[in-house]
Amino acid sequence: MHMDDAGTIDDVGTLYERSSIRKEDIIKAASLNRIIAKIIDFVIVMALLKIIPGLGFFAGLTYLILADGLFQGRSAGKRLMGLRVSICDESDHEIAECRYQESVYRNFPFAIGYILAGIFWNIPILGAVLSIITVAAVLVLESLIMLGSENSRRLGDEMAKTMVVVDK
Repeated sequence: MHMDDAGTIDDVGTLYERSSIRKEDIIKAASLNRIIAKIIDFVIVMALLKIIPGLGFFAGLTYLILADGLFQGRSAGKRLMGLRVSICDESDHEIAECRYQESVYRNFPFAIGYILAGIFWNIPILGAVLSIITVAAVLVLESLIMLGSENSRRLGDEMAKTMVVVDK
């Protein structure tokens, strides 16, 4: 919001004008750090799966989907790696920290892989192999998209309009 010449408050102005962070201040996270942070988050998901009898699958899914909305855009893995998720406009200007809604969008591809792996796990004999292949396929696909993107965004980032940055 800002005041116009007549002294009234309106809600105009570009997203960049409303942001307190200049584009020059944003440092995109290194791909390796992002991958390590996601591995840490997957370790937490697997721990929840094993520790909580009966409901571990859903606890893991809930964490996976909402993790980037925790701690002002920092999942546990991103906090440990010094990263955070920011909502950005088309010009990569930071608008705000990641909220739960954006976290759901950006982690949707991982959630689909996790759900499919959970379904496949119950298939006798081949279930474990299919589960591992499914999770690996999602991880490889998202990593390739991120590495091939000029702005280091994976599919989930494009869906949520987010970017992983170094937390200052």
